Amino acid sequence: MICQECGKRPATLHFTKIVNGEKSELHICEACARERGEIIPGTGGGFSIHNLLSGLLDFEPAETGIKPVLRCETCGMTYSQFGKIGRFGCADCYRTFADRLEPMLKRVQGGKVHVGKVPRRAGGKMRTKREIERLRRELQLSVEREDFETAARLRDRIRELEREIG
Repeated sequence: MICQECGKRPATLHFTKIVNGEKSELHICEACARERGEIIPGTGGGFSIHNLLSGLLDFEPAETGIKPVLRCETCGMTYSQFGKIGRFGCADCYRTFADRLEPMLKRVQGGKVHVGKVPRRAGGKMRTKREIERLRRELQLSVEREDFETAARLRDRIRELEREIG
């Protein structure tokens, strides 16, 4: 793919933006990205997912011992190490660092609950739960509008779906 800016060099950087449900893609070369200011500062002119992640997580200054260091009891990983490596050491890290992860997840994806696509082969229950959540929101709106017939139909459908998933 050729750079959409200069039309000369190969596009090595691919940006996808979704704003209000509108998806736009930009495919550009590194030189054009620098000109546009798309290169992330402090990465030596290139992109580093680890540096990006560190910036999103708002890491505290180097662990000096003045502040107590948050460390996973199972694997011993610190929050600062997580930022440098870009992945956790074990499953318990998610619980240990939960308070710091929630604000980051809200900033990055708009919430702490995943609402992306669900795999067909494993997503039957998940799709049903999402449908129930959607119907509950509709039910709430129907009650607020005093549209009780619709509210009753929605309530019955929610009960039906809840019986399906057990």
